[in-house]
Order: sequence, then structure tokens, then C-alpha cells
Amino acid sequence: MNAAMQCCNSARPTLARKPVAGVAAVRCPTHRLAPAARLSVAHVALLSHNSLPSLRASAAKRAIRPSRVVKVQAAEGAGASINDTPKVTQARLVLYIVAWYGANIIFNIANKKSLTAFPCPWFISTLQLGVSGLFMCFLWITKLHPVPKVDNKFFKALLVVAAFHTVGHVAACTSFGQMAVSFAHIVKSAEPVFSVALAGPILKETYPYYVWLSLVPIVAGCGLSAMKEVSFAWNGFNNAMLSNVGMVLRNIYSKKALGDYKHIDGINLFGLISIASLLYCAPLAILMEGSLWSPAYNTALTNVGKNELFKQMAVAGIFYHLYNQFSYMVLNQGVSPVTFSVGNTMKRVAVVVSSVLFFRNPVALLNWIGSGVAIFGTFLYSLAKDKAANEAKAASASTA
Repeated sequence: MNAAMQCCNSARPTLARKPVAGVAAVRCPTHRLAPAARLSVAHVALLSHNSLPSLRASAAKRAIRPSRVVKVQAAEGAGASINDTPKVTQARLVLYIVAWYGANIIFNIANKKSLTAFPCPWFISTLQLGVSGLFMCFLWITKLHPVPKVDNKFFKALLVVAAFHTVGHVAACTSFGQMAVSFAHIVKSAEPVFSVALAGPILKETYPYYVWLSLVPIVAGCGLSAMKEVSFAWNGFNNAMLSNVGMVLRNIYSKKALGDYKHIDGINLFGLISIASLLYCAPLAILMEGSLWSPAYNTALTNVGKNELFKQMAVAGIFYHLYNQFSYMVLNQGVSPVTFSVGNTMKRVAVVVSSVLFFRNPVALLNWIGSGVAIFGTFLYSLAKDKAANEAKAASASTA
């Protein structure tokens, strides 16, 4: 019997298998491992849930290359497919930046036209928050974007952030109605000054001297621009500054109160903040200017007509959400903070220049010089803050 079995075994044809460099030969009746160069995180996760410890050990020890896993995780974290080529990723990033700039320019023009025809910033601010909330609900219902998982603790923390967002958004909208869009944006470029000043007492953060020095050209540039600004108005200037304070406090308390909710991405967070802000903005809009809506509407019908008024309000509302969403989509491509700061600086330049060309605002040479200095100062601040963050990380790593 044994002789017969040996005879049969010797009669079986054997296939010669050439060893492949870097690939572990694993024999299993139900599993076949792909070459190491093709293993992905999904494959590793599948193997880790199997009841084959020897197979897991083989995959972990021989088949998985750390550099490959790091690259895959980096690609997934950046929101890009691991099958994307560098050219595809770069083309997508350029497309998102163009969309971000374009949406912001369209919003600022439509928003200014809406405020000119219907000078009720509380109503328009509420409308824009409502459109943003409806846009996100559409994305969630159609599953075009993942639905965020929130709890009562998160929502309570969100209400604080949303309160400051409401202040910042309404104050900005009011300032855009009281001054030229170009000058309002120059004043809003002073936001880093409040960020450095308020982050210390609230977050207990300290900044090196070069971060404080980077604020000097911002303040100087805003001052130069204000000296020859034809549309300058103290009410508009104060509202733009109030908007800076509101947005800085929103960012600070978002970092302080929502820092543990890393699973909620930027697009979802902005949508949730917009929805929560409606709880403040809608009743306050009725209280602050509800009596003005009817006469303002009648005047707008006479001056621009119902269709034009509704069109500008709708465009402003939609592009208010889109430019914010596109900015988060740019961030999701894995760009560095410095790269994003450069993009944000150039976006402000594009908005200022386009608004001047569209509305034909008279701008003196001193205005242009001041605007350039202030905007360049925001870029220097971004570089200085990034350098300070890197130094803090290095110091923390050395003491660990």
C-alpha cells in the first residue's frame, strides 16, 4: 500500500516555481497573497482578522514594507486614491484652487450687489447660513458626503463655536455693505493680530518674537490703506474688526472644545457650524431688523426687480457655501500649512483686484501699497507661525 502511494506521488507532475525577490512563498488552500509591491492596507486588515496566525506573521514580517504602508496611509489621509498618479493629484489640486478662488470672487460680487439692493445684513447672513445648511443636508441625504456622528456633548461644544461664528459672519456681511469690498478685505487681513493676542490668555499659548514682528506690516498696511480710502466709514471699519474678533474666537474655541472630535472632517464641521448658527442668527435677525424688511423689499423691487434680487441672493448663498467647501477640499489634498497660506494670500489678492475691477472703485496708489503690505504681512505671519510650530514640536520631541 505504501509502495503504491509512493509510486503515485512520484508520478505526479511537479511545477517548477522560480522564486521572486522580496516575495514570501506562502502555501494555503484558501488564501493567496499578492506580491508585496501590491499589498495594500485593505489586504493587511483582511489578513489581520483571519484565524491564521502563521499567515499574519508571514505577511507582517516579510510581505509588508513599511515605506509602502506609510505611502498608502498618507494617500488615504490626504483624501486621494492610492492609484492616483502625481499628475492626477496635481491636476485635482489646481482644479480645486481655481474653484475656490472663483467661488469666492463670485460670492463677494453677488453679496455686495445683494446688500446694495436690499441693505439688511442680518437677513442676508441668515439666508446664507440656511443655504449652507440645506446644501450639507443634500450631500448627507444623497450620501455624496459621509454623515457625521455627533452626540450631545459635541453639540453643546458646537453651540459655543457657532455663537462666535454668527458674530463673525454677520459683522463681515454688515461691513461689506458699508464699505468697498476691497477695503473690507484689507481690514479683515488683520485677523492674525487678534489671533496672536487672544490665543495667549485663552489657550495659554506663547509665540516667539518673530511671530509678533510679522504683525507689524499687517497693521502698517491696514493703516496706509485707510488713509486714502474713499469708501472709509467707521461703522464699516468697526464691523470688519468685530468680524476678525468673532472668527478668531471661533477658531480658538473650535480648537479648545472640539479638539477631541478628529473624526469629523472640515466640510462636515463647517456645515454643522452653519446649521447651529441659524439657532442664533434667525431670531436675532427678526429682532434686529425685522421691521425694515418690508420697506427694503419694496425699494429693491423698484430699483432692481424681484428676479434680479432673488438671483443675487441665491447666488451669494450658494457660493458662500461653495467657496468654504472648496477651501476644505484643497486642504484634504494633503497640502502643507505654508502652501495653503500662500493660496489663501493669493485668494485675497484675487478678491481685492476683481472687486475693484468689477465695481470700479477709485483706488489711490497709497491704497495699493498699503494693501500689498498688509497682504504680504499675512503671508509672513503664516511662515512665522509655521516655523514656531515646528520648533515647538522639535523641542517636545527632544524632551520626550
